[in-house]
Amino acid sequence: MIDSASVGRRGFAVALAAALGLPCGVAAQDAARVRRVGLISPHPRLHEAFRAALLEHGWAEGSSVEIVRASSTETALAEAVAMLRVRKVELIAASGTTAIRAARDGAPDIPIVMINAGDPVGAGFVQSLSRPGGRLTGTSAAGEEVLTKQLELLHEAAPRSQRVGWLMNAANPANDFFHRVLAERARQLALQAVRIEVAKPSEIGPALGASGVQSLIVLGDPMFNSRAAHIADTALRLRLPTMFGARDLVAAGGLMHYNSSYEWHFRAAAGFVDKILRGARPSDLPVQQPTEFELTINLQTARALGIALPQALLLRATEVLPAVRP
Repeated sequence: MIDSASVGRRGFAVALAAALGLPCGVAAQDAARVRRVGLISPHPRLHEAFRAALLEHGWAEGSSVEIVRASSTETALAEAVAMLRVRKVELIAASGTTAIRAARDGAPDIPIVMINAGDPVGAGFVQSLSRPGGRLTGTSAAGEEVLTKQLELLHEAAPRSQRVGWLMNAANPANDFFHRVLAERARQLALQAVRIEVAKPSEIGPALGASGVQSLIVLGDPMFNSRAAHIADTALRLRLPTMFGARDLVAAGGLMHYNSSYEWHFRAAAGFVDKILRGARPSDLPVQQPTEFELTINLQTARALGIALPQALLLRATEVLPAVRP
């Protein structure tokens, strides 16, 4: 048992770290100061993965680090960044391309850890994946491989749907990259490609209704993640088989999700936070790309759409979900 009366504050922190199996260097270095980290994310369920990964690196929330969580709704990004600046965070971890851009623009003097950035080079966040060259680094989406796989899986599930569209947030700087990759693969599959961009949530329903598409890819974005039920309901009403970049939209009634593991991105981001808090420069930390991928299928939604999914596709799924609502 550790006797706090027999050791000083610094010694107690080191002894406690040893008892918990944590690196004593971190406890000794930071016993007198709690480091403050901002987190902008639309995925509250993944905050625990981020917190747990920080603990594995020796940073205990409430003891050696404070995680300041901020809203990432589309209309609140600038306010979220401003709040983090007021709280004097040392760095900001931001999930998704629009949140990363808001953090970069709104906090020009703070290091940024990107979480699942779409095309970070094309968006101007880093000079290259191997040498970021600025104050941003972190994790990147897998890029072309994931986008083309999403289209291929959707086509496998609904081969009769020849006119496929992709729903994009007009504010996302990676849209041209997304469209170029998807349109080229659609051409190879002899599919008609339709680019659908919306600037605000109220445009989603009308844009989908006017598009004339027969199947739909919804790219991961805070605007869409926070309107999961509305998008899933609209797609079902329009009889559209859907592929999503975020699992939550499938759980709300969408058909399929294929993407890199979001938990992997948050855990990897904690590693970047650890290195930067210890003195590393973001410009010297190569951007990481994911190695873990997930395929989620909502079987009840498939039945509601009258789609008989190939058995081979179901066997490849990492998760098969019933619809949330009957």
